[in-house]
Amino acid sequence: MPKEFSRQIRVADQIQRSLAQMIQSEINDPRLGLVNINEVDVSRDYANARVYVTFVGDETQTDVEQSIAILNKASGFLRSLLAKSLNSRSTPRLRFVYDKTSVEGQRLNHLINQAVSKDRRES
Repeated sequence: MPKEFSRQIRVADQIQRSLAQMIQSEINDPRLGLVNINEVDVSRDYANARVYVTFVGDETQTDVEQSIAILNKASGFLRSLLAKSLNSRSTPRLRFVYDKTSVEGQRLNHLINQAVSKDRRES
């Protein structure tokens, strides 16, 4: 019987849960708003982890870039905290990336709703 989840997925899930708590409680930068961690992608050798994040609120491109820079600057600190919570030999290097998919999804949903309402008005 095959395993339901691979170790790589379990590690990524644990990193996601731990980082969500750590960012909220340990990063005290007023420029950083609320952070949503959408997904964590861990490399096959567990050396690197790409953390996909979005930010709550209407963020401009400069705000997003600044927030990503803050998180990437704090990645060493977060990695050291993460090493204490993970039960593994090594802790992956963290790289934070802005996830545009949810923003694009909301934009497309809004466009679809506009087209549907326009069709209803014309019918």
